[in-house]
Order: sequence, then structure tokens, then C-alpha cells
Amino acid sequence: MIVSAAWRGKRFAVLGLARSGAASVRALVAGGALVVAWDGKEEARIALADTAPLPTLSPEGERAIALVDPLEIDLSGFAGVVVSPGVPLNTHPIAAKARDAGVPIVGDIELFAQARSELPAHKVVGITGTNGKSTTTALIHHILDSAGIPARLGGNIGLPILGQEPLPEGGVYVLELSSYQIDLTRSLDCEVAVLLNITPDHLDRYDGFEAYAASKARLFDMQSRGHAAIIGIGDEASQGVAKQVARSGRAEDVTKIAPGFCMDQSRWPALQGPHNAQNALAAIAACEALGVDQASIDRGLESFPGLPHRMERVAMKNGVLFVNDSKATNAESTAPALAAYPRIHWILGGKAKTADLDACRPGFPHIVRAYTIGDATEMFAEILKDEMPVERSGTLAQAVRAAAAHAVAGETVLLSPACASFDQFRDYEDRGDQFRAAVEALS
Repeated sequence: MIVSAAWRGKRFAVLGLARSGAASVRALVAGGALVVAWDGKEEARIALADTAPLPTLSPEGERAIALVDPLEIDLSGFAGVVVSPGVPLNTHPIAAKARDAGVPIVGDIELFAQARSELPAHKVVGITGTNGKSTTTALIHHILDSAGIPARLGGNIGLPILGQEPLPEGGVYVLELSSYQIDLTRSLDCEVAVLLNITPDHLDRYDGFEAYAASKARLFDMQSRGHAAIIGIGDEASQGVAKQVARSGRAEDVTKIAPGFCMDQSRWPALQGPHNAQNALAAIAACEALGVDQASIDRGLESFPGLPHRMERVAMKNGVLFVNDSKATNAESTAPALAAYPRIHWILGGKAKTADLDACRPGFPHIVRAYTIGDATEMFAEILKDEMPVERSGTLAQAVRAAAAHAVAGETVLLSPACASFDQFRDYEDRGDQFRAAVEALS
């Protein structure tokens, strides 16, 4: 567990007791803080009490933790309100209550930043962007691990960072950071900060796209001069951030990742498609900034297994590759997968977010046959019928069987649904797991 002596004797409120919130409670209490904790879901409150026991008294004999809604108490004198990234600060009343009490609202990443001075000498890589964060974060971590450099994965991926054991001297913390997490962070000075891209997203939480982009840019505002700023410049908003960082007197810190860069990705089986070329370039630049040698970077790229449900290579059967891209829940996220393979049997459908597949159109020439499933079976079949052969499979299991029957050696069966999963599955992970099971069941 990562803790800070600076918390001792101070009062904190923690709102939201999912994984990061529960880890924050435990770290704060272990650091000697007095904590008021709450979650609107009773099961979350019970889970906090039922897991590893918390001390009930502080060293001074005060109650160390109380399950109380911070909206119902006086927050004056508290050192901070720690909220889950899922708490919408633009609408939740905790924002005004904390502001009126003069109490900062922070997240677990800020608590980690506060604890850094007490940890063995280390570096932090922070990765943000609308798309590609998880893959790039996992790739950087994998390269470091393959090179024998102690590393921890955290933030918006993996285990909560406060709940992990501190790294030995020379270690690297690799943090995926959503805009929500950056909003809740004030003092995280990353030795390497990475911005992949900025496209419209989460606008229900921000006062327009510019505010969302400004949230991403704050990752660089927290950096010291001389620390590496790696920025993709494939969109106007990210180009603006790169210019802003350079104009702040940090031009020598900036490494720009240009779009459309031609790379030989044939040696990187889990990093196919133009979007993964960009992810790989960002990871390479980050690892170079950390001093990793080129041979170790190359080995890491070649051995990277990819992430589950993100263009995940599930199996090779009779020369046919089966790929699970269940995480692609809209047309924009499916489009890169269609560009990654030359001859595709495309399984798509589910609970459609729109009746529009235009973002996928550049990949249509790669599609041998489409197999539609779920609520969108008929709608997508009608959209695609004049573009390619289409089978109305209805279910994922039937689509896998049909695609396997049609595909020949050298082709790819790709689940990249361009839809939410909730019509037939618990979530996208369940959908991907059932795709894997259906592939394994093929004779």
C-alpha cells in the first residue's frame, strides 16, 4: 500500500467506494488520517467493511473511519474530499458543498502525487487521450517489464495505484489517466506525459469540447520544465496543446507524434492497424525518454500480447485468424480494426448507438462478408447489403460458425461490433468472452 505521513491527523471525506475509492480509504487510514466514507450503494458500503478490516481508532484514540454521507456533515477543516472519477462534478452537489467549505476536491491520483516524496526514487509516466490510452499504457508497462525495469500499472487500468506496493528505487509507475482523473489531480508532475489524441467525448461532463480538451492539457501544466511531453498531432485540439506547451518555454521537451507515419508492423502481431502504429510510436518515445535501450523496446513490441477485447488475437484455426475487438462499441472505434487486415469476415451488431456506419466505410473494401447480430441485425444488414455479402446471423454463436465456414486460410474473422452489448450480453467483456468460447468450440 502507498501512504503518506502528511495525511496523519488530517480529516478527509471519500465519496464513492468502488475500487479506487476503497483503496483511498485504506491508504488514508493507514497513513493516520481520519476518514468519513460514503457510497450511495449499500452493497459498496458493506463491501468496504467486509474486506480487510480497518482500524476503528486513530493513534490519538479518535474514530479513524465513519460511514457517513459527506453531504450531511460540516466539511470545514477537512483536508480534502476524495471523489471517484465517476462522480459528475458538474452536477453533483458535493462540488458546491466542498467549494463553500473551502475544501479541495481530489482523487486517488492526487493522493498518490502527495505520497511520491516518501517513495523510493522513481519516475511516473502519465498517458491520456480520448482513444488508445489503455493499449499504450499497457504497452509501455510491458516494454519496461520486459527490459527488467520495475514497473507498476495503475490509474484507469489495472489495480488502484494506492493499493499496490511501492516500487524499489529506479521503478516506474505507468498511469492511464482519464480526463476525469486529471480534473481531480493538482500536483502530479510526470517525468513523461503522453497525449495521444483529443476527439469529442464525455461532453455531458464539460462545458463544450474546448473545456474537455483543456482538461487533457492540464497533464502538461502540472509538469516541470525538462520533463518529456509526448503529443500526438493528428487532430487540431492536440496540435493546439503541443503549441501551448512549446510556447510556455518547453519547446525542447515536446516530441510530436505525427499521423500517417509508415511503419513495418509485421513483427508486432498485437499492434496492427494505423491507430496502433500511433500507439506504438508514443510508447517508443516514452520509453526512449526513460532511457530504455532500443533492443529492449523492440523485444517488448514484438512480445506484447495486447489487451483483452481490443483487437485481441484469440486463435488461429486452419490458417484463419480470429480476432476479438468487442471493446469497439461504435463505428469510430471499429474503423481502425477494418483497416488492419486485408480480408475480413466481419461480425457486427448489438444495441446500436446510431444508424450510421459511415466511419467504417474506408474499410469496406477489406470485407469479404458481414454477419449481423443482435438488435441491429436487420438495420445493419440493410445498410450493408449493397456494399458486400451479408448474412443475418442473429446470434454471436451462429455468426462465428458461419464465418468459420466461409473463411479460408489467410483471412480474418473479426468481431468488431460497432454497437453496445446490452441487448444480448452483460457487457462488452462478456460478449468478447462468449466470442472466444464460440471460437474454441469450433471443430
